[in-house]
Amino acid sequence: MTNMLTNMLTNMLTNMLTNMLTNMLTNKILYKLTSKFLYAAIAAFFLWACTYNNEEELYGNLPGTCDTTTVSYATDILPLLQSDCYGCHSQAASMGGINLEGHSRVKVVADNGRLLGAVSHASGFSPMPKNGSKLPACEINKIRRWINLGTPNN
Repeated sequence: MTNMLTNMLTNMLTNMLTNMLTNMLTNKILYKLTSKFLYAAIAAFFLWACTYNNEEELYGNLPGTCDTTTVSYATDILPLLQSDCYGCHSQAASMGGINLEGHSRVKVVADNGRLLGAVSHASGFSPMPKNGSKLPACEINKIRRWINLGTPNN
């Protein structure tokens, strides 16, 4: 959604600036009056376009933003696996011989340390998701907490 909005704004600004430049080049008086404004507008646009607003990645876990006190397989771990892992590690596609569908299969990989090692990008483990960004710290903390609770099927 953010990329679509950025592309739309980029196209609008490009069209607007093209029209402005055409008009300014044909009228030197306008050029003198608006050149400083144009430079300021271009600089402001590029500064705005380069912002990054993922607060968790910018600031880490802010107090109160990641609750790991009541982590459960059904509400926290399963949705995470479905969205971030099943594409490669499911019944249909068990890459690396790892199938994470079903609590009993996840429990094996969690109990032997491979799940947390992979998602936390720990040394000696293949970082997951493969060729993707590391999971947010909150999600990794939820996996860690669930494992520390004994990987319950709750």
